[in-house]
Amino acid sequence: MNLRTAATAALAFSAALLLAGCSPESDRDLLADHDLAGLDAPQIIEHLDTMPVAERPADLLASVQTDELVLSDSGGREARLPLPDDEVYLSIAPYRELTHECHFHSLTTCVGELAGAEMRITLTDANGDVLIDETRRSYDNGFVGVWVPRGIEADLVVEHDGRVGTAPISTRSPDDPTCITTLRLV
Repeated sequence: MNLRTAATAALAFSAALLLAGCSPESDRDLLADHDLAGLDAPQIIEHLDTMPVAERPADLLASVQTDELVLSDSGGREARLPLPDDEVYLSIAPYRELTHECHFHSLTTCVGELAGAEMRITLTDANGDVLIDETRRSYDNGFVGVWVPRGIEADLVVEHDGRVGTAPISTRSPDDPTCITTLRLV
């Protein structure tokens, strides 16, 4: 085998390996390896966000973007699952003292300050319509997850232990944050 043939064969083999790593079979393997096979994006989000922090898979990253859930692991595998056409998932971590910068919520690594805390959440759109008005308990990771309509501008109010915090939210752009960590309770 001459050098040119060997180089061509090596390139073809490398391309095949690369494509196999991005195949639907690889996606299914990634999901199966983390006990997520057969679940859609909303089900995976619910499963991972409500999972106790100590039980979360250390080798899985799960990023909630406005239009898809992106899962990846330490082996370089990646799976992208679409979110519903009419809803966006927002993860809200109000805080008193400690927070972290976050844009797209990471279901396996983001941790907020107020784990297991009861809080009142109100979301009012630009027309004054109340979209959410309920009392919720934050997950073990300190976040409360809510599904909200796609394509809105709204005001979020969180009340906890006599303190209140507010933040504007938007679900109009693919670049809008899904991780709300700027809501300080005062």
